[in-house]
Amino acid sequence: MPAVGTYVAPPPHRPPVSARQSTVCAMVTALVATLLLFVPAGTAEAAPTLLSQGKPVTASSEENAGTPATAAVDGNTTTRWSSAHTDPQWLRVDLGASARISQVVLNWETAYGKGYRIELSANGSDWTTAYQTTTGDGGTDTVDLTGEARYIRVHGTTRGTQYGYSLWEFKVYGESGPGGPQLPGGGDLGPNVHVFEPSTPGIQAKLDDVFKQQESAQFGSGRHAFFFKPGTYDNLNAQIGFYTSIAGLGLKPDDTTINGDVTVDAGWFNGNATQNFWRSAENLALNPVSGTNRWAVSQAASFRRMHVKGGLNLAPAGYGWASGGYIADSKIDGTVGPYSQQQWYTRDSSVGGWTNGVWNMTFSGVEGAPATGFPNPPYTTLATTPISREKPFLYLDGSTYKVFVPAKRTNARGVSWNGTPQGESIGLDKFYVVKPGATAATINQALSQGLHLLFTPGVYHVDRTINVDRANTVVLGLGLATIIPDGGVTAMKVADVDGVKLAGFLIDAGPVNSPTLLELGPQNASADHAANPTTVQDVYVRVGGAGAGKATTSIVVNSDDTVIDHTWVWRADHGEGVGWETNRADYGVRVYGDDVLATGLFVEHFNKYDVEWYGERGRTIFYQNEKAYDAPNQAAIQNGDTKGYAAYRVDDSVDVHEGWGLGSYCNYTSDPNIRQDHGFKAPVRPGVKFHSLLVVSLGGMGHYNHVINNTGASTVPAGTSTVPSTLVSFP
Repeated sequence: MPAVGTYVAPPPHRPPVSARQSTVCAMVTALVATLLLFVPAGTAEAAPTLLSQGKPVTASSEENAGTPATAAVDGNTTTRWSSAHTDPQWLRVDLGASARISQVVLNWETAYGKGYRIELSANGSDWTTAYQTTTGDGGTDTVDLTGEARYIRVHGTTRGTQYGYSLWEFKVYGESGPGGPQLPGGGDLGPNVHVFEPSTPGIQAKLDDVFKQQESAQFGSGRHAFFFKPGTYDNLNAQIGFYTSIAGLGLKPDDTTINGDVTVDAGWFNGNATQNFWRSAENLALNPVSGTNRWAVSQAASFRRMHVKGGLNLAPAGYGWASGGYIADSKIDGTVGPYSQQQWYTRDSSVGGWTNGVWNMTFSGVEGAPATGFPNPPYTTLATTPISREKPFLYLDGSTYKVFVPAKRTNARGVSWNGTPQGESIGLDKFYVVKPGATAATINQALSQGLHLLFTPGVYHVDRTINVDRANTVVLGLGLATIIPDGGVTAMKVADVDGVKLAGFLIDAGPVNSPTLLELGPQNASADHAANPTTVQDVYVRVGGAGAGKATTSIVVNSDDTVIDHTWVWRADHGEGVGWETNRADYGVRVYGDDVLATGLFVEHFNKYDVEWYGERGRTIFYQNEKAYDAPNQAAIQNGDTKGYAAYRVDDSVDVHEGWGLGSYCNYTSDPNIRQDHGFKAPVRPGVKFHSLLVVSLGGMGHYNHVINNTGASTVPAGTSTVPSTLVSFP
């Protein structure tokens, strides 16, 4: 591990790609675990089935619009794919699921490959060579081989002519399906999913029993999800503790009405709500008993797709501190009162009013939101949200469980569920229902079969990476299902494909350092996903707290157009396994993809940079940060000639970036004499803009010299009074 205070350069960002073409400038050559053996031509039996025709295909380049990659698998020998006139080039086919491959036929056009490899992969990222030649002479090459894979590509290394590579047809033969039995989709939802209907006896008693277990179980292993079938429920008070979710099973919130409350308070912590993490409420209508529902939470506690037929109080009883939070796609008929909430982000919703704010209240696409007044009052308001797609959710279609995947919206304002909900319904039989005890190998087999994943409430140890390689895959967690990587592996990787939806789970670092915990796209990803981006919603990352954990970087975003919609990425400042080196985690979120949007970004306490941004045209709407409490002294965070690592750094190579409503707080409890030169760091150029920035020293425990770069007043004059230094705009 590098010495503390030494800057480690990040992996280089890919060079610019003209017109967002899907041109890959580097290749991955790591070997997969599956043994793949080349069998010389003539020894294998004829392959029984053509697997490749009409399957999804991508290429390193396309010479022009008339020679697309799809032409090589269309079964038409008068159409062709051709590449740019450079080496190397490749053409890749996704067979849709793992298959036993026995033969490949390459029907070359005049521009052929003299040197090429046939490579196989289980995940589209790690490749092994099944065949190679340096003496190709064009015409038709028939190659017999033995292997099992989902992805297959021809990788040209030496052109046979001055032109590129060109194939009339790329045919892959074999047998569909991996060896062994196929995993079933669907099934029951396990013992920790509690489903009620209006006639169910003892609902309140069950709610109370689980709350008793979970009220103060901040780092416990219990996980629970309550689901209410459509109908009306009277006289309920659902108190929601740690790792507990409550939701309706209708297609709209008003399909399921609770005449009562869904409550979060802070009695367990003496009226202080700053540790009310990891819980959620979704897809319900509430008629609060007193006219106002209490939802006193802090980070990682989402309030989505809710209809409150009254007011909403975001503070605990007694108005102790709270440090949340997040509302999306919800309608609050009455007034929202944040009171002691330090900051809050509300997206694509409707409110009857908003009473006050402490430091940073940010709104986008919210009907009834107050006008921008930052810093006094501390409101930052955008009329619309540029891109949003609501979180997938479980619902009942008659008696059949399905998952609804809402449609993408652009320039959204107000809730998505007025009128007929727009989106796609996927039957539960298309999901592998993951239950505690499932292995990473089984989970990956389900994905290779083309199944989506539904994690039931529980804790899952994985000894290898979960690879999400298929476009439009849904990975949905219930009850804050938690994934722990063992042996220093990366918990989950997503390929550079369209429309993956990750939602509703927690990744908890293991005791052996992982280089990363979640990767969205491989390094140098370059595909254009603007029409169908990958979304990451209510996906949280924790390093330490439940026990010693380590990870160099928590989340890496390589894929273009990714939307991160509400995440809390947290290096623990309390709990078990906490210490400057004990839960070492240098970087929180690193963004290399272009056109990435973050709506509701919470990242805290990392040893070095909390957020680093290398991609172009990135946007963040609302950011909340605390610097690491436990830095032992000034030297520990010295960054060359700079005092401290910025909470949010935009790389000097970036030309265009924009942020709204960003705050960083310091609380250097080990050494209150520590100084941060600034909370934010960015290049000074016309395309880089920030709106509504603040830094604040919590009780004088350390200070900032500036807000961003060398701009903005120091917090030192505020002393111990916890008064922010603010900046309306930059530059």
